[in-house]
Amino acid sequence: RVWRYAILVAVVFAVIAAGRRLDLATHVDVLRVWIESLGALGPVAYVLVYAVLVAAAVPASPLTVLAGAMFGSAVGVVVASVGSTLGAVMGMLAARYLLRGVLTRRLAANARFQQLNRLFDSQGAIIVAVTRLIPLFPFAALNYAFGLTNVRLSTYAFWSWLCMLPMTVIVVVGADAVVSGMRGDGVPWPLVGTVVVMVAI
Repeated sequence: RVWRYAILVAVVFAVIAAGRRLDLATHVDVLRVWIESLGALGPVAYVLVYAVLVAAAVPASPLTVLAGAMFGSAVGVVVASVGSTLGAVMGMLAARYLLRGVLTRRLAANARFQQLNRLFDSQGAIIVAVTRLIPLFPFAALNYAFGLTNVRLSTYAFWSWLCMLPMTVIVVVGADAVVSGMRGDGVPWPLVGTVVVMVAI
């Protein structure tokens, strides 16, 4: 685990160094000014695009990183959190009402899905929370899988939102901190501290 963290830190510093050399911060700042000029339309549009892409099984992590770079920490967390939750709900509902037959046949022989189904039947909402906090399954696949269980929509939406929030904060604030590092503004200690606290949690 120590080596993993060391490699992660090395990668972050390498990205910051490359960003300074390529002057990526200037391009990001131009993008931020354009986003701010759109007013409320910018965040709303990003939430909708984020949700549709997540529901279509596009990986969520790059979208979350982009939210931090485009909107900064505060707005970025809100945009990514709402977008990921909405996308998770859309994927779950699509599996439950539109793709149930196809997905049931594909997952019938999947041991992990069968285990998830049994655990949900016995443990209830805590399984939604645990699988969101601990990424044992791909995000999109998990959305579809829960659509085939008898989980209530309200339970699924609430626990998905709450338990995805720590990782959302880590990724968004981390991306914002990396952009700050590329600008050469010094170490953004409040952002770094936020990431460290969320990782510890």
